Amino acid sequence: MDKPVLVILAAGMGSRYGGLKQMDPIDKEGHKIIDFSIYDAKQAGFEKVIFIIKKEMEKDFRECVGNPISRHMEVEYVFQDLHDVPDSFSIPEDRVKPWGTTHALLCCKDVIDGPFMVINSDDYYGKSGYVSMYEFLTTHQDDEKLRYAMVGYELGKTLTEKGSVTRGCCKEDANGFLEEIIERKTIIKTPQGAAYSEDDGKTYQPIDVKTPVSMNMWGFGKSVLPEFEKAMDLFFKEKVAKNPLKAECLIPSEVDVLLKKGIASVKVLKSSDQWFGITYKEDKPYVMESIQKLKDEGKYPEKLWE
Repeated sequence: MDKPVLVILAAGMGSRYGGLKQMDPIDKEGHKIIDFSIYDAKQAGFEKVIFIIKKEMEKDFRECVGNPISRHMEVEYVFQDLHDVPDSFSIPEDRVKPWGTTHALLCCKDVIDGPFMVINSDDYYGKSGYVSMYEFLTTHQDDEKLRYAMVGYELGKTLTEKGSVTRGCCKEDANGFLEEIIERKTIIKTPQGAAYSEDDGKTYQPIDVKTPVSMNMWGFGKSVLPEFEKAMDLFFKEKVAKNPLKAECLIPSEVDVLLKKGIASVKVLKSSDQWFGITYKEDKPYVMESIQKLKDEGKYPEKLWE
């Protein structure tokens, strides 16, 4: 079996954040969140990382992230391009938003030869998810079904004090396999725990803070790529017309389709780690404090890789 590789989704521009979160330092040594992710992945066994970025950010990204990492991991770049669409498809006028994470992942189809793990560039996941995913990817192969995995986090450990978030809320069967992902777009912290809204914040319903959620930490075989190509074909033919400027084809939604068709199974690997990320600029001080606390506890050196 080929060794698993790490794929990092780094083409997003951070619209709510107002800039390139991927390159924003979160400690006094100048580390970014992505540096801690790659450090944890390397310690878990990963030796190669594929960055999915936009071509126009390549120079800055290489200098800030890729070149330093290349001293410790094999590095490859692929580029997500708004114009990478079927010949028969016309890009809607005024469309600037990328086509989503499924589209981004397909940019890797010519450089992925075996199993791979997918993460977001601007999320801190903790160490345990990389360890459990590496173990899964090196011990499981497709059989009568496509055998995939995701790392699930407790909802309460993924919320921010600064605003609402969108989360893929997961339903599991008795054996710990994913049955369904329901996207909740407006989830907030409350004095009682958490609540979500389905009417843009007019009313809220409580939701258990222990609910497992997907934070886009997936493990796939390369067999997922042909399935995602079919999904993108359908997306361009049928779904863009409903929301031409903002429609996206997202990994959790397409995994949910594969589950409902009975094509794939997804093992939910549990993480007890605290997730954190910078959704809003106001989240940054908390992230910096959290990273420093992890260093003070001896979980990271002051300077990574030393």
